[in-house]
Amino acid sequence: MRKPTRRTETGRGERVVPGVWRLRLPLPLPGVPHCNAWALAAGDGIVLVDCGMDTPGSLRHLERALERVGLELEQVRLLVCTHAHIDHCGQAHAVQQRAGCELWIHPRHEHLTAALDDPDAALARRIEIARQSGVPEAPLQAWVERRRDQGSGMSGPLVAARELLPGVELETDAGVWSVYETPGHAPSHVVLHQPERRLLLSGDHVLGRISLFFDHGWTPDPVGEFLASLDVVERLDVRLTLSGHGRPFTDLPGHVDGNRALVRERLDSVTGAVRARGEATAFELLPDVYGERMAPETAAWLLTKMLCYLGHLERLGALVRAPGEPVRWSAA
Repeated sequence: MRKPTRRTETGRGERVVPGVWRLRLPLPLPGVPHCNAWALAAGDGIVLVDCGMDTPGSLRHLERALERVGLELEQVRLLVCTHAHIDHCGQAHAVQQRAGCELWIHPRHEHLTAALDDPDAALARRIEIARQSGVPEAPLQAWVERRRDQGSGMSGPLVAARELLPGVELETDAGVWSVYETPGHAPSHVVLHQPERRLLLSGDHVLGRISLFFDHGWTPDPVGEFLASLDVVERLDVRLTLSGHGRPFTDLPGHVDGNRALVRERLDSVTGAVRARGEATAFELLPDVYGERMAPETAAWLLTKMLCYLGHLERLGALVRAPGEPVRWSAA
């Protein structure tokens, strides 16, 4: 039987509220078919929040999404990125070149730019982490070959004109948007809040479909930071959340609770799996926690999350790591 083919995605645009448009951009990532950029009316132009990943034809998808709502790329007066992941800032350089606009992004973007500055060193670092995590050599080498065949997802260097920090404000026709730091998903992550219209541009911090990811190795405790960042957005008065993937949603408190619950579930699963095994590497724990979600194309993401959960549990005093390589974990 012929396998079903994936539906071809194209850039799409739609108005969400007056002066705010959702631009749905296709992605070539497993389980992540698209991301959202957001166009905000601002005088005679627009502020573009996030811009998608750079792949062959991707800039045309962004142009097509803008055209669907009567806008043009040349109208971008400012590009703002919620965080430094390639599906949100990958086309930044291309957009800047075409529109002549500035880029504003949080300064803690070394989790992306270190790999752009020295890709060989970044790949070697990931290989070493995988070996210390107990990844067998055969699947590790298969992943390395796939990784080397992939592009960077970036259209050029990330050159920011301003650091996107608390106190910075974005002026748009919908009102002034304030910046809140929300690390966890990425050290560079921020959200933007428009209080009068009760709008939140949440990036990947809170999504319509509860889903977790954390950057590993750049901060001491990404899981703890993520939970603290949920407290930040929970205190905001929000009627409509505009997220980095999926459709807008209204129940922000429910989504915050859902994220907390999923973190607790994952931490309990990791702790239970370690106790059941007595001692295990991070790689050995993956099928216990994720089961059939394990696949070659997603294993690296799952391992990254596993390492963040293990590190958080270690900081809580629930787990300890044994010296030696690969690293093995046991209950405290």
